[in-house]
Amino acid sequence: MENSEIIRIERLTKRFHIGTGDFTALHNINLTFGKGEFAGLVGPSGSGKTTLLNIIGTLDYPSEGRVEVIGHSVSELTNKQSAHLRNYNIGFIFQTYNLLPVYTVFENVEFALLLQHRTSAERKRAVMEALDWVGLTDKHNSKPSQLSGGECQRVAIARAMVKRPILVLADEPSANLDAKNSHNIVQTMKKLNKELNTTFIFATHDEKVMHYLDRIITLKDGVVDTDKLILTGEN
Repeated sequence: MENSEIIRIERLTKRFHIGTGDFTALHNINLTFGKGEFAGLVGPSGSGKTTLLNIIGTLDYPSEGRVEVIGHSVSELTNKQSAHLRNYNIGFIFQTYNLLPVYTVFENVEFALLLQHRTSAERKRAVMEALDWVGLTDKHNSKPSQLSGGECQRVAIARAMVKRPILVLADEPSANLDAKNSHNIVQTMKKLNKELNTTFIFATHDEKVMHYLDRIITLKDGVVDTDKLILTGEN
């Protein structure tokens, strides 16, 4: 793993207005992430994992503090600039797959490239390469309804990776999978992390996912409780 920093979070606080008051979801978070990390935000429901992941992914903004992602201050980005950063540099993987049911596997993965104005030949080459990474080239004409849950999540990984992003954010990617598929999915992402040096950050409370992480950041009530590098060599 390289140490080149791609994310810097300083004194991040995030509040949400609820009724007549405020709820503080994150309080005084200070973290950095380097190029090629395979890290996880772990903790129980309500600990702030998804909120932090959304801010890193420029889907939300800090109430206080500074968050820099791939050289950009999240608070200073316009909606158009945020969308451009996500379209070219950030991939997302969700627990619910978010595949379009009327589209084929190929079309679902290709969708991530349509806003990049690539030629049809460039898109086809990139999509088939991404499907090869996740072992689904033979399913490129199938619809999501014809796939298993594990296969749908592999399509979601291919869609996130097809643009070769610098950063991939995965929110509970194994939540709807059995143990075997969970291991297969995370092993696939680990392989891509090593081969492409893409930074992966997970929000998870799944022990099966944690087994593969190189770094575990534990959140508790919106603050960083522990931040540990895993150096056992087992994963």
